[in-house]
Amino acid sequence: MVRKVLMVAYHFPPLRGSSGIQRTLKFSSYLPDCGWEPIVLTAHPRAYESVSSDQMGDISPRVTVSRAFAFDTARHLAVFRRYPRLLALPDRWVSWLAGAIPAGLSLVRRHRPDVIWSTYPIATAHLIGWALHRLTGLPWVADMRDPMTDDDYPSDRLTRSVFRWIENLTVRSADAVICTTPGAVEDYRRRFPGVPATRFRLIENGYDEEVFSAVLPKQGTAAEDHRTDKRFTLLHSGIIYPSERDPSALFAALGKLRAEGMVNAGSFRLVLRATAHDDHLRPMLQANGIADLVDLAPPCPYREALGEMLNADGLLLLQAANCNRQVPAKLYEYLRARRPVLALTDPAGDTASTLLHAGAGTIARLDDADAIRVALIDFIKHAKSGSVPVLSEASAQAFSRRARTRELAAVLDACLRPNKLALSMELGDEKPLS
Repeated sequence: MVRKVLMVAYHFPPLRGSSGIQRTLKFSSYLPDCGWEPIVLTAHPRAYESVSSDQMGDISPRVTVSRAFAFDTARHLAVFRRYPRLLALPDRWVSWLAGAIPAGLSLVRRHRPDVIWSTYPIATAHLIGWALHRLTGLPWVADMRDPMTDDDYPSDRLTRSVFRWIENLTVRSADAVICTTPGAVEDYRRRFPGVPATRFRLIENGYDEEVFSAVLPKQGTAAEDHRTDKRFTLLHSGIIYPSERDPSALFAALGKLRAEGMVNAGSFRLVLRATAHDDHLRPMLQANGIADLVDLAPPCPYREALGEMLNADGLLLLQAANCNRQVPAKLYEYLRARRPVLALTDPAGDTASTLLHAGAGTIARLDDADAIRVALIDFIKHAKSGSVPVLSEASAQAFSRRARTRELAAVLDACLRPNKLALSMELGDEKPLS
């Protein structure tokens, strides 16, 4: 018997510029193969700051998509770039709540889903999931991905208070809470000791093998053959958050290497693709004297971005220590691209752990310019010689989104078991799931 899941997700095509799109997009594409029919409840495209049609064709014809009323407070209600703060809590898309609840109830009446699933990092999505759960009595799975709050996140105290309220509501109300890293699961179990530990489940991010197969070089050719630029190219693909992925130390290290004659514009380039913060980065490049070493490249279609990864000499990750319980979604695409990875991150964090367990990548702290300088020279040397370890193609398959979707289907299946006490005991917890 085919079961149905109502998926509440802000990140969905035609939104452009976020790797978070892939999680919902691919779950919805592969769930039918696991016996689940997805109905996606997302936001009207007007709410998206940047749109592109390049992934609209990736939405499976087996997926029903409903786009509810929503707008972006910062763009649609601002006067001289100022807007009422209360109209942007918990986030700038809180208007989606007003459109999505009636739309969701209509979808429930029409399609009779068995489970509701909602996904962060837009906090409003979990408010919608909670409201539909309370109004319909359907089981609710909250895809938390990363922890919603930390001691200093969000940085604004009022926003942090609202996020903590939503986080508490979600953790205590949902039938299952899914995280993308072991550190996030551990963090939630520690912070909510009264909640059954089995409520927190791990489903990591991944990559899509079908899309990679479409952009991989034809057998018998090499990706490098298609490049006319023979400079060593180090690529960072995606958003660079000024705090969580601060490149200051990297830029300082490049400045030192430039002054020492170790790198120059004729032999090296760093491509920062779709940073979303180019205006913030340009003065930093100028201050370090490396503007001609770094290309601030615009967003491009998803498949083109994957092709660029396959052609790069090295792939760059940036992740600060305050994100130790997070792993950038692009890491799994980097691993599948099987190119050398330079990870500027805390060696004690989940990002470094994932790389170490995969046996791939070079690691240095994001905030240590001297360590980055040494690591970068070593990385370039070994990448050129082909001695940087990369994941085997067979090993990479474990990170595929098809495999992740089977894990999600198992969680959805568990929510439908009639005897939750028996399920809880089976999973090793003495308390019944509530």
